[in-house]
Amino acid sequence: MVTNAQDNVMGLLKFGRPIIGTSGYFLTHKMPAIHSSLNLYVKPLFLSYPTFSPRKFPIPQQLLNPRNLCALATADSGRNGGRSGALSPPLPVSEEVQRIDVNPPKGTRDFPPEEMRLRNWLFNNFREVSRLFGFEEVDYPVLETEALFIRKAGEEIRDQLYCFEDRGNRRVALRPELTPSLARLVIQKGKSVSLPLKWFAIGQCWRYERMTRGRRREHYQWNMDIIGVPEVTAEAELISSIVTFFKRLGITASDVGFRVSSRKVLQEVLRRYSIPENLFGKVCIIIDKIEKIPIDVIKEDLKSAGVSEEAIEQLLQVLSIKSLTKLEEILGSAGEAIADLNLLFSLAEKFGYSDWIQFDASVVRGLAYYTGIVFECFDRDGKLRAICGGGRYDRLLSTFGGDDLPACGFGFGDAVIVELLKEKGLLPELSLQVENIVCALDHNLQGVAAKAATILRGKGQTVDLVLENKPLKWVFKRAARINAQRLILVGNTEWEKGTVLVKILSSGEQYEIKLDELE
Repeated sequence: MVTNAQDNVMGLLKFGRPIIGTSGYFLTHKMPAIHSSLNLYVKPLFLSYPTFSPRKFPIPQQLLNPRNLCALATADSGRNGGRSGALSPPLPVSEEVQRIDVNPPKGTRDFPPEEMRLRNWLFNNFREVSRLFGFEEVDYPVLETEALFIRKAGEEIRDQLYCFEDRGNRRVALRPELTPSLARLVIQKGKSVSLPLKWFAIGQCWRYERMTRGRRREHYQWNMDIIGVPEVTAEAELISSIVTFFKRLGITASDVGFRVSSRKVLQEVLRRYSIPENLFGKVCIIIDKIEKIPIDVIKEDLKSAGVSEEAIEQLLQVLSIKSLTKLEEILGSAGEAIADLNLLFSLAEKFGYSDWIQFDASVVRGLAYYTGIVFECFDRDGKLRAICGGGRYDRLLSTFGGDDLPACGFGFGDAVIVELLKEKGLLPELSLQVENIVCALDHNLQGVAAKAATILRGKGQTVDLVLENKPLKWVFKRAARINAQRLILVGNTEWEKGTVLVKILSSGEQYEIKLDELE
């Protein structure tokens, strides 16, 4: 009798179809002889039919590439009524198996339980501060169109994108930051939302960049943004929220500070020397590196960007200023930059954080979309990179074809703040805590133990139910490890009376109670 496998091969010869069959069963289960060599080549197939001598059937060229097997199996399974997208069973493992690298990709992290507790604690503080300031939470796709992040030529972010072409031939990217996604959503909502918007988000971001302490290729970022408020009161409110967050964690003004400036300072200097507006973004990117590369390199880069030597000297002189009074002597007191900065520092006194902030003309922020006040938070010991940063971006929406709205916000990464908390000895002890551990002392009482656990969980209490028959010594060790408050034991003696034994682990007190009276 001709087998189904042989029918498949005959189908291949007659119609040129792959010899995969439904879900690739023939290749993976009927051809063990070729498994060990499949990663290099596919041997010719020999089949014996009762009516003729063995013949040699060549395998189609498309099957000689092992990478095509899954795709072929998927296509075939759909035609034969199989589950769409199902892959063929895996090929048998060869004798020499290369052990998979158990580390996550470079620059990314796992979050085992102890790390996840810390992350949840941190995010809960992000959310609580945002709530205190009346902000609403939003989120956006991790995957966005690549065009959303490529705004102006020369931005560093162009070289840091994780981007690719999807199966629909669309250019997409993992988001490197949250602000462009915010802008897209605001444009999408249009006039259906009332201003001002006070939104916050906690999202995963991706940047392919050189890693240092507190800088990863994958990180989470807390953003708070205010849309629709043109006054500097918005920036003052945002800085106040960050200070509130620090205070909740035990961080003081002696630990961190804020460097504050305005992009308008730079604009006024460049305007004096007739530097074209289209060079402004490039100049900001260069200036943003002023503490990272030698000053001679900064000068050379500015010259290459088209800034005259006279303008470079004046610019560097202004950028060295750390006093608003000194800045007024050079720029005068009538400009918008001075007015905005004076108002911000006045508001800082009212908010109660004037000892946290200082003027620093060299702060310009590297992203091209900032238009006014900019700020960065730094650790005063100088051991870490910027903890967070932000500013005003009144002209971002028009970059994406929308109508501009006054806007400002900040981004606060999760990695640097954890490093700072380690430095200051402020990381909390976040051990697992479960209110109850429930254990049956006999296998036939497992159902009663499950009922006890269900009753307690229904009342909002956390329960660790021992799922196997374990000796009491093991149960007490488990209770200590999970910091259980109570131990509920279901034993034959107690259950004959319709009760269970409750033991308070901190005091040793114990008592019997009916199951339906558990609290």
